[in-house]
Amino acid sequence: MARIVVIGAGMGAMAAAARLAVAGHRVTVYERSATYGGSVGRFERDGFVFDTGPGLLHLPAVYRDLFVKTGKESLERTVQVDQVDPASRHVFSDGTDVLLPNASRAGVVSALDAALGADAGERWGAFLGRAREAWDRSRRPLLEEPLWADWRVLGQDPYPALRQRRLLRGARRAGTVAEIGAWELTDPRLGALLDGYALSYGLDPRHAPASAALLPYLEQTFGSWYVRGGMRELARAVYERCLARKVEFVFGAEVTRIAEKDGAATGVELADGTLAAADRVVAGVAPGRLVERELWGDGDVRPRETDGAPVPGRFTVLLALRGAREADAAHRTVVHSPAAGAEAAEVFAGRTAERPTVTVLRPDDAGTRPDADHEAVTVTATVAPHGPVDWSDGALRERYADVLVAAAGAAVPELGRRLIWREVRTPADTAAQTGAEGGSVPAPALAGLEGRLLHPANSTRLAGLYLAGGWAHPGGGLPHAGMSGSLVAGLIVEGAEFRGSQ
Repeated sequence: MARIVVIGAGMGAMAAAARLAVAGHRVTVYERSATYGGSVGRFERDGFVFDTGPGLLHLPAVYRDLFVKTGKESLERTVQVDQVDPASRHVFSDGTDVLLPNASRAGVVSALDAALGADAGERWGAFLGRAREAWDRSRRPLLEEPLWADWRVLGQDPYPALRQRRLLRGARRAGTVAEIGAWELTDPRLGALLDGYALSYGLDPRHAPASAALLPYLEQTFGSWYVRGGMRELARAVYERCLARKVEFVFGAEVTRIAEKDGAATGVELADGTLAAADRVVAGVAPGRLVERELWGDGDVRPRETDGAPVPGRFTVLLALRGAREADAAHRTVVHSPAAGAEAAEVFAGRTAERPTVTVLRPDDAGTRPDADHEAVTVTATVAPHGPVDWSDGALRERYADVLVAAAGAAVPELGRRLIWREVRTPADTAAQTGAEGGSVPAPALAGLEGRLLHPANSTRLAGLYLAGGWAHPGGGLPHAGMSGSLVAGLIVEGAEFRGSQ
């Protein structure tokens, strides 16, 4: 039985902790804040309850597997997980409005044909077929296996783009999300739909590789799910599973240094000077500031190189409303920017976009409101991180909140009249809560772009130090965090020969 210290109580770190404890190790988690969950937070006031991080779950099989492997009670016996149907409503700048069903490719095709005109759904369906090929080609190395030593093979984009005859340019294939929209989907609204997926994951559609087609494919194939009571309930369930497996948590304990001896991690030092010895250390945070040595050598994937472009964060407005939610209201509505390219140009240059794409979440959940005559609504946009934009500026916060709320009016009838109060959360708040630099939110790993959207491997050049969570392979997002925890546990329990889940 090894002594294992885990830095941080985010979802990836807790997923690793639970699996390692089941394997017989003694696990202690040190968390700088007063609670667990990392970015999966909650805000409560006057009977209203809001998620302050992810609002929906995709690929729930990742957490089902975690609960199967760590105890007798399944995920569904610890939290109520419901399919969201329709999966989303989309409002485009020309006034077109479409409801997309959950986990039904045929249904999506029909809905797009009806809303956007003949052949629109067929083009989107054909695109999803090509996205499935990309998924089949890259699924295991991107999600289910430790990062290959020969990771450069993932530098090739697996998306089978159609050959296009471009005037004066000869035959070309779409290499970016924006080019897929313009050359393969052709309808600007379908392009906006695809751009919206990229932006929601913090990717620039002008430059994100065509392999980002995996993102809408995963959602529209495996569905969108909501945890009753809010996504914080999922974090609670994972935390309680850790406690049941005898994982120890120490809150308000900031790790300031990873101790090492003879080229191996030997524990962690806390802000109060306490040294916690360990045989293995799992960092659920970006570890660069905690070590004095280089963790990556020649040929390794290093922390994401952004070529000077900031890694975006999230701007969120929590709305307490009077009046009941309409029975047929969509759980999620995306109000698309009239100029996604201009929006991306601003966000990835470190500026505020004048007309952002806005996501509006309206869960039909009695646990999120004081009574049936009120409603809790969350409005979110992808924005530049704190630093390039001073999100601590109170006037800017309120002015930009006005922009998001105005856009949300397309999803919530009589929003202005119904508003009781609002709470604003910016990347500056995310940075304070999670410690992420600038409040940036990591994107999922993607193949293509010569590997520039991959994340560092779960094992490092410092023996005994492992990485879990969004800043490590396979990147950001709730499913990816759970996968990283599984990979770290496999590497520690089975050693270097571990090849991932079967």
